[in-house]
Amino acid sequence: MNIFISNLNYNTVESELQALFENYGEVQSAKIILDRETGRSRGFGFVEMPNQEEAEKAVEELNQSEFKGKELNVSEARPREPRRTPSGGGYRKDFNNRNRY
Repeated sequence: MNIFISNLNYNTVESELQALFENYGEVQSAKIILDRETGRSRGFGFVEMPNQEEAEKAVEELNQSEFKGKELNVSEARPREPRRTPSGGGYRKDFNNRNRY
């Protein structure tokens, strides 16, 4: 199960997140999402746990619990939605069909 965790303390590192969830079972991976420009934590991350029952117990017990001074929001991660592409609704100059006067 892929688990989404938000409202993380910005100083939390992946090893701490992994250790927190290992109290409930095997952790396959723990990832904190970083800002591309600054390299700092964005305050959320993901934990992958292979055992469904252990993962559900972790979600149930860790949701709304305090960790490093912040109240965590923990839930099953939703599948990533495809990114939107620009619809082209803006002005576009067509260089091949110029108006000729």
